[in-house]
Order: sequence, then C-alpha cells, then structure tokens
Amino acid sequence: MTVKQLSLPSLVDACVRLGVPAVGLWREPVAAYGLEGAAKCVRDAGLTVTSLCRGGFLTAIDATDRARALADNRAAIDEAAILGTNTLVLVSGGLPPGSRDLVAGRERVADALSVLAPYAGERGIRLAIEPLHPMFASDRCVVSTLTQALDLAERFPSDQVGVVVDTYHIWWDDTAPAAVSRAGAQGRIHSVQLADWITPLPAGALNGRGQLGDGAVDLRAWRELVEAAGWTGFIEVELFNDGLWAREGVEVLAETAGRYLDCVFR
Repeated sequence: MTVKQLSLPSLVDACVRLGVPAVGLWREPVAAYGLEGAAKCVRDAGLTVTSLCRGGFLTAIDATDRARALADNRAAIDEAAILGTNTLVLVSGGLPPGSRDLVAGRERVADALSVLAPYAGERGIRLAIEPLHPMFASDRCVVSTLTQALDLAERFPSDQVGVVVDTYHIWWDDTAPAAVSRAGAQGRIHSVQLADWITPLPAGALNGRGQLGDGAVDLRAWRELVEAAGWTGFIEVELFNDGLWAREGVEVLAETAGRYLDCVFR
C-alpha cells in the first residue's frame, strides 16, 4: 500500500531491482490481479510475502453480519496460505451502530477468534491482531493498545494468534515497550510495521502516515526494542499517504528503502 499506484508486476519488478527482498500484500490489489497469478508473480521473482492485510472487522452484533465476517476471514486465511505467507493481519473492527460498549466489542472479537484461530492453525497461518490508534476506536478498531491486543491473543496458542507492532498506532503509549517485551517472551510478535507520525494530521488521519524520518517517532529505538524482544523477521514499512501516492511509485519505493536504512539502522 505504500506504493499502491504501482501494479503488482511493477511493484515486484521494482523490489527486485532495488534489492527489496520481501513485500506485504493487501487483499484488494491481489484480488484485482488474481490470487493465483499474484502468488506466481511474487514467487517467481523470489520475493517473500511477509503478511497479508487484512482480515478482521469482527465486532458485529447481528448474526448474519457476524457469519459474513467469519466467512470473509476464512477466505482471507485461505488466500494467505496460497500467497505463501504465514501471517494474516487483523483489524478488529469498530463499534456497531448504536453501541458504545468497547469491552463487549472486544469480547465479540475473542468469540470470533475462537472460531478462526483453529482454522488458521490447521493451514499454518498466524492471526496478528493490530491495535490501532485510539482515534479509530469508534469506527475501525476497538483494540487500541498493544496490551489490549495481547489480552485477546493470550487466550489462544501463540502459533495461532499474536500481535502487530505498528509504530504509527502505538508510538505514543508508554506502556507499549513493556507489552512488546511481554509479546516477545511468548512468541506473539507476528508482524512489525513502521510509519512516522507527522503533524498536523490530514483530515480523517487515515492517510496521514508519514514517510520515515519526517515525524516524531524514534524508529531506530523501536527496531531495537522488537529485536531485544526476540524479533528476527522482516520489518515492513506501511505508509498511507496521499502525497506519496501522487508521486511516481518506483521513486517513492526507492526513497522509502533509503529512509529505512538511514532512519532505522544507521
């Protein structure tokens, strides 16, 4: 999504030319290209698929809506397996119309996970609960902190349910470092994503993820934190940013790769 202006083949080609060894995929562009074709395109290029985004939206009260959500998540798990990744990112979902009960919303997420986690485990897929910044609690994600995500994940085996450490959403939370250590000790860090926090945020904030190094997040410190907790996997960069999307995609990818080295490792 960082360079959603690129077609899937163009993205794959640019990654190979720039030495980017892995890519996280989103369901919508994969579906538009064709699931089997996307899997072959990435596989033939020798790229690793780090994760598939996204499943979730599991907070509905209506029985028909809940059944529809479970079916969609089973489909997402199957897609992840075909793409060759072992991680499906979950955005839990916001409050249903008329509800103000965040705790009950999280319990409905847990109820859904009790169905989905075994299904995922049978297919070698880990479900990664992503906490989103509290400004999204009402409409997108009732799970706002890494601690809340872990409290849900810990009800299930660690090889079935874990968490996403996403700097855009949790950089502000002074309890997050302890939660990262807790997740690492249990083998529940299933994905790490980086984006910077820039101000002022654009209207709606959804597409306000800053290019690495442009904002307030100590990205190097977060990398060191997850590594100290035992993370040895790939680290994704996920930027929703209208300004970046308006630019030439390969240029943005090259810039992002350079910023990744400069801001995260050097």
